[in-house]
Amino acid sequence: MVSHATSETRSVRLLRVGEQVRHVLSEILMRGDVHDPVLASHSVSVTEVRMSPDLRHATVFVKPLLGADEREVIEALKRNVRYLRGEVAKRVNLKFSAQLKFLPDESFDEASHIDAILRRSDVARDLQDE
Repeated sequence: MVSHATSETRSVRLLRVGEQVRHVLSEILMRGDVHDPVLASHSVSVTEVRMSPDLRHATVFVKPLLGADEREVIEALKRNVRYLRGEVAKRVNLKFSAQLKFLPDESFDEASHIDAILRRSDVARDLQDE
């Protein structure tokens, strides 16, 4: 059997599936379907899901509201990974149930750090010279 998928169509599929998984996880967390006291007391945003090329692994980037108790939230998600994986498998039509790996989303912190650097007077002065 010859695969006719180009690298572009494969990457579009990875993005599409990742977005489906993100939506499912966001809905589960928003509705409070996971019976965990830590998750019940925190609003958690699922900011991105990156799928492996074989769609068997999903890296899930999350951020609790205002970054509060990030470590505890990640641990709670890991404790409930079996339930979450089962729900994703039911709602996203894939051949395999993807393994979920939860990581904190550091992109907001990085953006804030870059913004702070750009606002420094010495950097602003150098940027004006250009």
